Amino acid sequence: MSVHEIRAFNRFYTNLIGALDYGKHLYTPYTLTESRVLYELAHSPRTDAADLRAELSLDAGYLSRLLGKFERDELVERAPSEADPRRQRITLTPRGREAAALLDERSRRAVGTLLDGVPEPERKRLAEAMRTVREVLSDTRPDGVPEPVLRDPGPGDLGWIVQRHGALYAAEYGWNTEFEGLVAKIVADFAQGRDPSRERVWIAELDGRPVGSVMCVRDDAPYTARLRLLLVEPEAREHGLGDRLVRTAVDFARGAGYRDMVLWTNDVLHSARRIYQRAGFTLVAEKPHRSYGAELVGQDWRLPLREPPLQEGQTP
Repeated sequence: MSVHEIRAFNRFYTNLIGALDYGKHLYTPYTLTESRVLYELAHSPRTDAADLRAELSLDAGYLSRLLGKFERDELVERAPSEADPRRQRITLTPRGREAAALLDERSRRAVGTLLDGVPEPERKRLAEAMRTVREVLSDTRPDGVPEPVLRDPGPGDLGWIVQRHGALYAAEYGWNTEFEGLVAKIVADFAQGRDPSRERVWIAELDGRPVGSVMCVRDDAPYTARLRLLLVEPEAREHGLGDRLVRTAVDFARGAGYRDMVLWTNDVLHSARRIYQRAGFTLVAEKPHRSYGAELVGQDWRLPLREPPLQEGQTP
């Protein structure tokens, strides 16, 4: 393959997706670079300015000016990183998440329109060709394995969460459809009454297909978030994806102002429990029960996210 062929492909594809006129193409006020920064802030667990700069290969001064613009538009907030005060942590505001979600929706719609003109038998060939390009040219992972992407759910993804929970837990633990019904209720409650600024669900995608999920919702207790529906497909478990999903939900809960995060699980879910322990959760209660056609021990786990505010008369 010659340099000329690669450059010809780049010109063809750039014109095809309208990247040279990105704002007009997706009807947004953001440039391609600005949109990419919003995307990374919405989907990546690494939100320090230094991580953004490295991930997107941006000049430090340019990124600082871009983030300053976002801050003036009330799309992001900047603060010292909790892990390292020398680093600057960037967090999307509710308005910023709305902007990122709108960009994602319009981008998906644009790609869908592009695929409408591709016959069904050719779509598989197109996907395989694109995967080959990524694998050959990717240097993000030493073993050549693509990195899973965390994203908001699209059409059909909530149903996928229900179906895969039912199928996987039946295959791995022998649970009956009672469990699938519970997952369906959790998903339906989320879809019908969620608060976007304080509740989210993430889909992990690998090679264009969903391979995992996790959810953060409000708990009945004040200022408490609940972690739910953590799932990773067997073929994606070597990526450390479970840890990444939980960290992402915890970071979101902390940024949304929750003081604690809790979860309920069962003693037989050994791999999930190890993930929760690595994230800092501690076991606070256990109770035997019979559910899903099995004898189980339910467990409550808790993670403090921040210290409660001082009451009147208290001293630090």
